[in-house]
Amino acid sequence: MKNRRDFLKEVCPTVAFAFFGLSFLEACSADSLEEDKGDGTTPTDNGGSSDNGYTKNGSTYTIDLTHSNFSQLSEVGGWKNAESNGISALFLRTSATTILAYSNICPNHGLKNRWELLNNNNFICKHDDYRASTDCLNTTLDCYETSLSGNELTVTIS
Repeated sequence: MKNRRDFLKEVCPTVAFAFFGLSFLEACSADSLEEDKGDGTTPTDNGGSSDNGYTKNGSTYTIDLTHSNFSQLSEVGGWKNAESNGISALFLRTSATTILAYSNICPNHGLKNRWELLNNNNFICKHDDYRASTDCLNTTLDCYETSLSGNELTVTIS
């Protein structure tokens, strides 16, 4: 007589295959994954990488502002939530020579990616209308060190 553990080991894969079908296996294959490596690139089918507009060295990101992923930051007042590009930060261009970077995490509930910019002086979390000032001296968001040189933004996210 089989014990319960042996029975589940034999039956569960069969049940999973019947429930999810073959597409489950294909979706989990290593060849189909397009994961961000955290360095501004994602794998491509030919073994190379596609450019996402930035490079990463430790916790420092160097962003090419001429890249289409960061075109929102070309004008004063432009802002970007860069989470979809693999950088967990909000960016706001406040002048021709300054781009500020902030934490993407709402201090009220710890949620990401819910931000909207209001009047260039407040971020609002769309989950609960939590407001955070864009002034790094008076905000509840963490502000990160940035440096702008031409079309290259460097930011260190701690």
